[in-house]
Amino acid sequence: MSQDKNNRRDEGSLPKPLAGIKVLDLTRVIAGPYCTMMLADMGADVVKIEEPSRGDELRWVGRYQGRADHDEDYFNASNRSKRSIALNLKDQHEQKIASDLARVADVVVENFSPGVAERLGMGWQVLSEQNPGLIYCSISGFGQSGPYRNRLALDPIIQAVSGVMSVTGHENDPPMQIGAPLGDVIAGMFGAYSIAAAIYGRSITQKGRYIDISMQDSMLAVLGPRMGEALQAGLNPKRHGNENPMRAPANSYQTKGGDYIAIIVQNDNHWENFCKAIGRLDLFELPEFRTMENRALQRKRLNAIVAGEFLLHSTEQWMRRLDENRIPHSLVNTYLQALDDIQVKHRKLIKEVIHPASGSIRLVGAPWKFNQDLDEIFSPPMLGQHTREVLQSWLGRDEPSISSATSQQKENI
Repeated sequence: MSQDKNNRRDEGSLPKPLAGIKVLDLTRVIAGPYCTMMLADMGADVVKIEEPSRGDELRWVGRYQGRADHDEDYFNASNRSKRSIALNLKDQHEQKIASDLARVADVVVENFSPGVAERLGMGWQVLSEQNPGLIYCSISGFGQSGPYRNRLALDPIIQAVSGVMSVTGHENDPPMQIGAPLGDVIAGMFGAYSIAAAIYGRSITQKGRYIDISMQDSMLAVLGPRMGEALQAGLNPKRHGNENPMRAPANSYQTKGGDYIAIIVQNDNHWENFCKAIGRLDLFELPEFRTMENRALQRKRLNAIVAGEFLLHSTEQWMRRLDENRIPHSLVNTYLQALDDIQVKHRKLIKEVIHPASGSIRLVGAPWKFNQDLDEIFSPPMLGQHTREVLQSWLGRDEPSISSATSQQKENI
């Protein structure tokens, strides 16, 4: 995948917003790669530097059940539309090549432990001196300063330290992790957001910037109203399972067929329609359920009543009734059901690309749609697949100078 292909467009379409931006990607695992993947989705030419012998750790995490040894499924999820170059940053000659790439890059992103990039000669101070317009983003568990600076952090640790686990699960059960690596992904999103803003700022100031992204900071920043309970009232929010402590009825209710449907009666205007949907207008007449505040206070009793009603009819009947009365609701989908959802199909979110080793693979595409902009994506790279190509296109290296840098990974090119 070359850069001109990455920004290929049909007649009448626009180039992607970050077309022409060069991003040097020193990241691995999830948070950093998710950040640079978002930039690639926006049209940036993202070149990922990987250690020659093994590459990103997620290439070797393990295969999904039934998948072949060459199927790098975990890696593929956060590395679409990038190019891979294999360089050993501990080797003086190859470190110099990486430094030369940074000299012509617009953006460098790294998520090493604090201090490692500096030891490898790829830190902000050194690179910004040779490239004053460089935008440099560091993503780490706890940031580049402070008492936790040197702590190791993976997503479950961030869910724990941020308080997210304390509010996830049922009231009398232990704290629970969210079933997706949101700490990683949210930090990556904030990284991409900050980088895009810095690119715009550079167009005005002509100066680069250093960006310090902390996974802990990022998770705390998105906790919203529940964190407001602690900030303003000094209270620890409790675990409520699938209930909403401020709304009722609001829960996941099992149907006669065994499926679960999530619903939320968001305000008093929804309440009468909900009572119509479940055939219980008598509930609408009860003073103790007339206002949202009263329903929230009586939510245990009300949820029990609603749960009993849902067991009387099929999933299809409930979905039709809730649709007809415009009640916020959804079937609680499995991942496979979510991918097969008719709205997801309409939005063409799931993309099929051809991987050099795995053949046809499916990936979730970018979740935005610009007018007159192609939303195509490209295959995740094989380790070192684009080493020669990148050294030629970014640095203009001739064949002899490239050969010495790539002798260890020729089989991957």
